[in-house]
Amino acid sequence: MKPSVSGGTPVSALYRAVWRWHFYAGLLVLPFMILIAVTGALYLFKDEINDALYGDLSHVRPLASAQLAPSELAGRALAAYPGKLKGYNPPSGPDRAALVKAVGEDGVKTAIYVNPYTGAVLGSTWDAGFAGSTLMWTIRKLHSLEYIGWFGNRVIECVAGWSVLLVITGTYLWWPRGRNVGAFRLRKTSGRALWRDLHAVTGIYTAGFIVFLALTGLPWSGVWGKQFYDLSYAAGIGMPDGYWSKYPTSTVPTAEALEKSPWILENQPMPLSSAAKGVPVGLDTVVRTVEEAGIHPGYSIAVPGGPEGVFTASVYPDDVSRERVIHLDQYTGEVLADMGFADLGALGRAAEWSISVHMGQEFGVLNQIVLLLACIAIVLMSVSAAVMWWKRRPTGQIGVPPMPRDWRLPRTVLVIAILLGAFFPLVGLTLLLAAAIECGLLITARWKAA
Repeated sequence: MKPSVSGGTPVSALYRAVWRWHFYAGLLVLPFMILIAVTGALYLFKDEINDALYGDLSHVRPLASAQLAPSELAGRALAAYPGKLKGYNPPSGPDRAALVKAVGEDGVKTAIYVNPYTGAVLGSTWDAGFAGSTLMWTIRKLHSLEYIGWFGNRVIECVAGWSVLLVITGTYLWWPRGRNVGAFRLRKTSGRALWRDLHAVTGIYTAGFIVFLALTGLPWSGVWGKQFYDLSYAAGIGMPDGYWSKYPTSTVPTAEALEKSPWILENQPMPLSSAAKGVPVGLDTVVRTVEEAGIHPGYSIAVPGGPEGVFTASVYPDDVSRERVIHLDQYTGEVLADMGFADLGALGRAAEWSISVHMGQEFGVLNQIVLLLACIAIVLMSVSAAVMWWKRRPTGQIGVPPMPRDWRLPRTVLVIAILLGAFFPLVGLTLLLAAAIECGLLITARWKAA
């Protein structure tokens, strides 16, 4: 008689193989999924958390008087905290402080808050860039594993691909096929069966969110993201070819020059100012120019880093259609490039929109709550999987599901594995490694049996 699951209907070798692969995928992915879900859930509320931490610096009482000029606010900030001006964020609302960004002689970056009505310097923090605070900067680094450099980036890419494999294999295992599985609600109230149902039910409701979050996080990855970027650019549906060709460009990519840039622009070179000499235009002129151009409130201005650099105003509001990047010549104040959401190719727009949803921005609080629930569900599913494994594993063993005796799987399964490996290159490599280990174990088992 064929083996059965939980004493039910006998299962096939295919089911056993899928169950084994699902176990391996979970073993590799679930610890990272918990980390990503927890840090992602926190980062969804980046602005709210930052306001709670630094509300005394970032908020001011609106006054009837006019706000002071940007140059005046920057001057007062630098007088209190000497350094070189690196950026300026005008108040995003009447109750918000201006933010002046500077770097000291020791190289430390400082974000200085200034009351736009009185010019009073309210205080400073370490400049955490787009994250807005040291806490959110740390959470973001943990979320992407940037703490361990390029290797961490590859690990996260593998996790994203393997999480999709988890969804595929998990859905297959959940599918009823006449057996006592496939439930949409909990049927047990205790024991290992409760944890099994909790894992399965949570997983089936969360499956779509896992796939969406995995795919929309991949554009930042080193291997998949680069290939996706190159293909979209080559097809003319990412960043329009020759967009910067009207003016000379540098060798510095936009991602290195700005705190944040649209994903589709990250590899594009920064434009250059017309001449590396002369007197740069003032901050007041730059602010006036971009606001007359209709840039959305909440924008930031990056100051040129050298004699050939440019001023850059950029904004990434909740409504991704208002996303915009404007480059200005630092000597003439001329607008060199003005890129909005509508200027991107179809794939570029799709990528920017999906990234905005991924970060909980596009649909406001509803977006945040839905993804928060998805993150909680991912943690619950991961924990239930760990508990279920712990309860069922033999004492002193890992408890890997047994190998099926018949390894002649349908060609469809092989095709799916090949396609998955081709779509996720790093997953393909790890699949080959796992398959080699499986073959080694199978050969060893047969050799011992002989």
